[in-house]
Amino acid sequence: MFFTGYSRSAGSILSDQKQRSEQNDKVMLDNMSFIKDLGLQIKAALEQGNPRKFGELMHEHWLRKKARSSGMSNDKINNWYDAGKANGALGGKLIGAGGGGFVLFYAEDRARLRSTMASLGLEEVRFSFEFEGSKIISLS
Repeated sequence: MFFTGYSRSAGSILSDQKQRSEQNDKVMLDNMSFIKDLGLQIKAALEQGNPRKFGELMHEHWLRKKARSSGMSNDKINNWYDAGKANGALGGKLIGAGGGGFVLFYAEDRARLRSTMASLGLEEVRFSFEFEGSKIISLS
């Protein structure tokens, strides 16, 4: 996971998605339905111990997420993502509503991905899974 350097409120993106959903916008509803189905496929891939499939499905999720709103990504984020895919990542996505925050990748060649992202100026953020909810641990 890498910090993009962008922090912003996702309110406008989420508001647009909510409004379009409430207006029964077919494109938005189809996208959201696809994402729900994709989430079930991702869950199955993880439960089956198939991380390669997980990475491929992350990529599909990112493509669909970007299609929901023009504010979901930008040229810099797209370039970082493309560089990640070209250097070890099978898939990834922006974490959060979009437009900034963190890029999370699944990579089989993690060293190559880390080196590439560092050369592009992105700071890696180490994390682990916590089954009791989100926790922030300060090391300072």
